[in-house]
Amino acid sequence: MVSDSELDPAAVEIGSFFPQPPQAVWRALTEPDLIERWLMRSIGFAPATGTHFIFILPTNPGSSEIACEILTARPAEQLTHTWFDLRADHPARWVLDWTIQPEGRGTRLLLTQTGFDISDRRQKMVRNAMERGWKSTLQRLRTVLDDA
Repeated sequence: MVSDSELDPAAVEIGSFFPQPPQAVWRALTEPDLIERWLMRSIGFAPATGTHFIFILPTNPGSSEIACEILTARPAEQLTHTWFDLRADHPARWVLDWTIQPEGRGTRLLLTQTGFDISDRRQKMVRNAMERGWKSTLQRLRTVLDDA
């Protein structure tokens, strides 16, 4: 267990427990039809290191694209990818790491998003907004896992 004093203030770190086994959580993180239900639509996604893909973020008007590359793909253990908003006014390159660990009869999922420069006021605000957003996104993931 990580104490609050060990957390990186420049990163978003959120842990969640799911009663489903690690393989079910992995499927929800890596199957495009399931990803679309809790996160967003992807184009070209495949859980293989080196894969480049796009997330389509619906906005009003139009849409925004998030360019990604899979850095690590270890089935039912870890998925790491970059995250770069192609239409952001002040683009930043982040890395998202999804670590999956068996825990009891379920799974502990740790989401870590790094790459924020919290000495920059705008980046600090974005980091805080992303943390709030990921918490609600993980609730949608929970719903998808419960329905699967």
